[in-house]
Amino acid sequence: MKPRFTALAFAALLAACAATPTNFSYQPPVLPEAPSGYTEKPGWATKKFAVAAANPLATDAGYQVLKAGGSAIDAAVAVQMVLTLVEPQSSGIGGGAFLLHAKGNEVEAFDGRETAPAAADEKLFVGADGKPVPFYEGVVGGRSVGVPGTVRVLEMAHKQHGRLPWAVLFQPAITLAEQGFRVSPRLNTLLKAEAHLKKDPVAAAYFYKPDGEPIDVGSVRRNPELAAVLRRIAAEGSKAFHEGDIAQAIVEKVQKHPTNPGKLTMADLAGYQPKKRAPLCHDYQAQGKGYRVCGFPPPSSGAIAIGQILGILSNTNAASLPLADGLPSPDWLHLYTEASRLAFADRGQYVADPDFVQPPGGSWMSLLDPGYLAQRARLIGPQSMKVAQPGTPGAVRTSHAPMPEQPEYGTSHISIVDPHGNAIAMTTTIEDQFGSRQMVRGFLLNNELTDFSFAPADAQGQPIANRVQPGKRPRSSMAPTLVFDKSTNALVMSGGSPGGALIIHFTAKTIYGALNWGMTPQQAINLPNFASLNGPSLLEEKRFPPATVEALRARGAEVREQALTSGLQAITRGQAHGQVFWFGGADPRREGVVMGD
Repeated sequence: MKPRFTALAFAALLAACAATPTNFSYQPPVLPEAPSGYTEKPGWATKKFAVAAANPLATDAGYQVLKAGGSAIDAAVAVQMVLTLVEPQSSGIGGGAFLLHAKGNEVEAFDGRETAPAAADEKLFVGADGKPVPFYEGVVGGRSVGVPGTVRVLEMAHKQHGRLPWAVLFQPAITLAEQGFRVSPRLNTLLKAEAHLKKDPVAAAYFYKPDGEPIDVGSVRRNPELAAVLRRIAAEGSKAFHEGDIAQAIVEKVQKHPTNPGKLTMADLAGYQPKKRAPLCHDYQAQGKGYRVCGFPPPSSGAIAIGQILGILSNTNAASLPLADGLPSPDWLHLYTEASRLAFADRGQYVADPDFVQPPGGSWMSLLDPGYLAQRARLIGPQSMKVAQPGTPGAVRTSHAPMPEQPEYGTSHISIVDPHGNAIAMTTTIEDQFGSRQMVRGFLLNNELTDFSFAPADAQGQPIANRVQPGKRPRSSMAPTLVFDKSTNALVMSGGSPGGALIIHFTAKTIYGALNWGMTPQQAINLPNFASLNGPSLLEEKRFPPATVEALRARGAEVREQALTSGLQAITRGQAHGQVFWFGGADPRREGVVMGD
């Protein structure tokens, strides 16, 4: 790669932006890529600021923006644009995002979740036989594509909290797209395992060699089409993406899919609006300290489910159960998985887009009410309940049927703290690996509509809260989280993960490890993963001793050991050797790193 962005190109980029000039000049780094699989990460400690993202090139882009005086939001824009290029399987401008922003202890929630097209209805994923279609029959093609929200939500947040000009923040991604980036082992590995991407000729030509093999690890990949799109967005803002020829290319790709066309229109794209929502915050006690845990409200189920799991555990003896040889004990795992079953039962019953579905009792906080969680905790006994039933929070019963479990995938997470007192936790997605497998102008389109329930109602005709409706945002499990010390109001943690419905467990594990077990974020992330989605108890394969598995089975749980590939990023505030640091952690199961000064 060339050593730096040329002065001529940089001047042209700045000229396209009406904002104040800046001295920011991006220099592409020479960084090794961590192999896919499990690679030990050292953990990081910084004094002034920190960036944690899922790819070293993306992390470095955010780092350079902060070094140039940018804000956490500025860095998030730069990181996301680079992730669109280097981690296309997980997130990008063709998808959506939930962004939590803290200025001091003042938290805002920016909702950039995709929406269903105006022409979509509850039978979108119902076949001619009246039954829901198989999952990948819904995913691959145009039918699953929701109206993207990532560019618009970042633009909204940048207008409020940006310090550097919008156009400058696209410089790293444009440079890397034009000059080339080295293909990472993880991207290559996922391409090898991918069954559907080659069905799109555009994607096949970009991601695969003429012999049909994936592009090689370490090979330099350029993406001039994406660079051109990013230049337009840099110069003209989100309007360049949501209107005009880029929008037309997206619509044509969706509507003209040869076997599985979708309903997205130019009006859907032009009309998309991100939303500001009130963050969902609840109190939490750990090791005698009080915390305020803030997450994303519905349409995300993440903050509610994590809050329920932590709150239910607080009503058990979980806090008195230490790690056993560095691992969660069978007794603790029993309590955790039972609490998870209860939380996921409520999630399936109640949570959906709040613009379409009323919360139980008139408030989503009814699901986090201490009295209600104490009541739920009393359902936990010595034997596994196997499958929990939803509770009745608040005074009003729901008229909806529980949503059947169906697959959720994908996503990427970014955590950033800047030197100006701001922080972000942003989880961003195109949903499944490589989204809908539809490539347009150098980026992939999401398959977010498959996060809706394929079945619109139960066997008795009772509607499901998370069914498809025009303009609706599908329920998500994304769980960007910010944690504050209640006594000082200081930020103590930013974190989150990819992983579909398992995001909830990956993030809860890290919060619990940091707050209850006093771990650094890297130590908490390194812990084996565990979960229940209100069915079997899931344990990360080859990470727990046989005695743990047998102890859970003796309690009546169905235990499955399997790959649980989180992609956690977390930053915490703490002390070491009498000094205060930002401690950073990145998941050894993926290729992310943390950088800062």
